[in-house]
Amino acid sequence: MKTESTKTWWRWLIVVASALVVVLIPVPAGITRESWTLLAIFVATIVGSIVQPLTGSAMVLLGVIATALFGALKIETALGGYADKYVWLVLAAFFLSRAMIKTGLGQRIALVFVRLIGRKTLGLGYALIITDFLLASSIPSTGARSGGIILPIARSVSETYESRPDDGTAGKLGTFLMNLLYQCEVIICASFLTGQASNVIIADFIKKSAGIDLTYSVWFVSAIVPSVVSLIVIPLMIYRFYPPEIKETPNAVKFANNELKKLGATKPSEMILLAVFILIVGLWITITLHGIDATVIALFGIAVLLLTKVLEWRDLTDETHAWEVFIWYGGLVQMAKSLGDTGITKIFAESVAGYTSGWSWVFALGFLLLVYFYAHYAFASITAHVTAMLIPFLAVTLAVGAPAGLTVLLLAYFSNLSAGLTHYGTTPAPIYFGTGYVKQKNWWTIGFIASVLNILIWTFVGLLWWKILGWW
Repeated sequence: MKTESTKTWWRWLIVVASALVVVLIPVPAGITRESWTLLAIFVATIVGSIVQPLTGSAMVLLGVIATALFGALKIETALGGYADKYVWLVLAAFFLSRAMIKTGLGQRIALVFVRLIGRKTLGLGYALIITDFLLASSIPSTGARSGGIILPIARSVSETYESRPDDGTAGKLGTFLMNLLYQCEVIICASFLTGQASNVIIADFIKKSAGIDLTYSVWFVSAIVPSVVSLIVIPLMIYRFYPPEIKETPNAVKFANNELKKLGATKPSEMILLAVFILIVGLWITITLHGIDATVIALFGIAVLLLTKVLEWRDLTDETHAWEVFIWYGGLVQMAKSLGDTGITKIFAESVAGYTSGWSWVFALGFLLLVYFYAHYAFASITAHVTAMLIPFLAVTLAVGAPAGLTVLLLAYFSNLSAGLTHYGTTPAPIYFGTGYVKQKNWWTIGFIASVLNILIWTFVGLLWWKILGWW
């Protein structure tokens, strides 16, 4: 207990020190003391989200309070992020994920795919990947997709083949599946605006900073080609260089059949949820035709689920992770937006751009993107990475003359793909790593190899596809 208490105090010391470092730096010309105070609080909040003396959401809430307490922002402005439509879009999508788990529809979809293509180990992996891909089209909760639907099936099948993390049998099947599912998870996160919760924040930052609107359909159409290539290449790489001992899994089909029998016939609640799921995604894809806001569509879907009793009000209030995310993103969105309004990020961009002076935009963009990508080693979440670095790096890359369309796509997708580097890169990482099937060295090695392949695929295949789409 004493050791844990000591660790907590050291974490608080790091947070306070990070703020003091900023405060003690002379305020640049043209920047107000209030703006500089806001920067200090923002830095402390991001550092606090990384070292976590309290949970990330609690640290953000403290940061919001501090901005008002120390006069960096008026209280109305400090709380303004919680009225942001994208924050409510994320909240509504989390409620949808609650319905997927409650009704069993998500599990049923996964089991159907396992029954169809799960006779071989690689096919089993692809069955779970396809399930995750379909769910990501409207569910941004990677924790719900991974921890609530995909992982339980993967773990059960592994144990069916006597592959366990603690008796020397992990390599039979479990290690392969955990590596495969996580590395494909970050690709799936990059594939949809709803792939993970931070993507709507990324889109919001890009719209406000570069004037480019990455709608649901624009994000998906731009991502689909490099995404499919990555989802083919990365599993094959892992299967080739880190293969499972078991190559065929006919028992997985038997397992899926047995579990589907336990689920029984499709329930009315599942049919209603499936209809709502298809309706929401369909309306998001065709948003340019009808003009209904994406957040309105999501909230309408939740209203239907409440009216039909698929979801109860208690389900919404009990979805604690959704409300944690609401506090987290609402606070960070407003702080990042207000910080951008101060002109501090512009000064930073101009300073960094000076180091690439004289470079062609191609080399400058490549260098800056690599720095941005591998900086994720220092972050425990995509959100922290994005809120700390996206706006400044977007400004820098545009300043060196890189095409705006190309720049925003690469930054948006790299923000997700970089999370595959470590066992703490984003929410599903500790979920899969925590099973004990994969050692840290193995995880980081595969993460680095996958990062190189993803960078090459999303750069070269992406550039060709985006040229066809007219992005640059």
